[in-house]
Amino acid sequence: MRFRRTLGTAALAAIALAGAAVAPAQAAGSAVLTTGSLGGPAVAVGDTLTASLVSGTYATFYNSSTGTSGIKCASSGFSATVTANPTAPGSAVEQLNAQTFGSCTSNVLGVTGVKSITVNNLPFTNTVGDGPGNPVALTPGAAGAMKTTVVLNTVLGSVNCVYQNTTGIAGTTSNTGNTIGFSAQPFSLLSGSGLCFSTGYFSATYGPVTDTSAAGSPLVFVN
Repeated sequence: MRFRRTLGTAALAAIALAGAAVAPAQAAGSAVLTTGSLGGPAVAVGDTLTASLVSGTYATFYNSSTGTSGIKCASSGFSATVTANPTAPGSAVEQLNAQTFGSCTSNVLGVTGVKSITVNNLPFTNTVGDGPGNPVALTPGAAGAMKTTVVLNTVLGSVNCVYQNTTGIAGTTSNTGNTIGFSAQPFSLLSGSGLCFSTGYFSATYGPVTDTSAAGSPLVFVN
């Protein structure tokens, strides 16, 4: 983002992305997404999946893919609805309905605080694959580009930085901790002042992912 600090969306800290673990052998006949264990009961279409940041991590919006200038948030979470969950191997599809950020701070000179971060143009489409690297693709929905509005408090008043991604971002899942994460995914500045980075890089790892529609909110596994 070009914030001279950072910003995310969200769709969405230096939350170190949990590396993609090699998927264990698939259980014969199991769905891509199962609850409780690998090869367990299939996650039902229509179920709601939720997760917050992995404990002790941050969601970050930095000024470069390797930088540490920008914004980090100690609180973030998402809610998604499963729209397709075929038999493995394959890809499950989810609709990302909500993504929130809170307890955010900035180390950018001239910024005194982060008033809010809002993910716009939801829902997005999230495709979860079970192939090598456990790939995830979060892409724009019917409303258009994935957009995030960051409102900063500065010595001169509030500043709005609006970022967008028109093609989507890539992530990974891991059955170790039941996580889904994104590392240094770029969002370009659509509008904002000179305090806004021209490109903001979003990183975050969420987990454990649970199926809150199923009894006991079991963990979700990728087969």
